Formats: sequence, structure tokens, C-alpha cells
Amino acid sequence: VQLQASGGGLVQAGGSLRLSCTASGRTFSNNALGWFRQAPGKEREFVAAISWSASYTNYADSVRGRFTISRDNAKNTVYLQMNSLKPEDTAVYYCAARAGRFSTTNSREVMYDYWGQGTLVTVSS
Repeated sequence: VQLQASGGGLVQAGGSLRLSCTASGRTFSNNALGWFRQAPGKEREFVAAISWSASYTNYADSVRGRFTISRDNAKNTVYLQMNSLKPEDTAVYYCAARAGRFSTTNSREVMYDYWGQGTLVTVSS
């Protein structure tokens, strides 16, 4: 099972990026998915999560209103649309998946069983 994250890059403050994470090896259409990030010198933190049905989403306070998580189960892919980016959003972004079927959103790392390799987002001021 692999989660492949992509879409990171260098962007100016106020700009936008869309991250994608595609799973291979199994389907995650019945599983909750999430995005986490780790800034230099800091611990990894929760960014956003989406339930298996996409009926529920959850966001960190620092990104609510600027980031949107979505999923396309037909493509086994989860997205993170990031708008109004700030320098403090600079980090390596990781996608993650919960193993349990019909799982709900969760902000805790320990609740996720599969992790992607990360994609770097750099926001310049």
C-alpha cells in the first residue's frame, strides 16, 4: 500500500496550491483520510481530515477558511486546496489514511495507519 503525495512547491504569500495524494495497492473509498504537516524544527501537526463519505470534514484552526480538503473515491485520491497561503504554512505536508472501514475524521496522528512520503510547500514572504 502506497500513498503518493504531490503538488508541493514554492509560492508567494497570498498564493494558492493544490496538493494531491493518490493511493495504490488498495482502495480507501471507505476510509477517512487526512493531511498533516511538519514545519522545520517543529512536531508534525494536524491540518485537515475528511470522512469516508465526505460528509464530514475537520480543520485545524490555523487553516480553517483558507484550506479545503476533498476526495475523489473513483480516483482513490484526496486533495488539499490551499488558498491565501502564509509563510507559516511552510512545511512538509503528509497525507494519511485510517485503516478502519467507515472511519470518521480524527486529528490525532496515532489514529492513522498509512502515510505518504510528504511533499514540501514553501511560502515566501
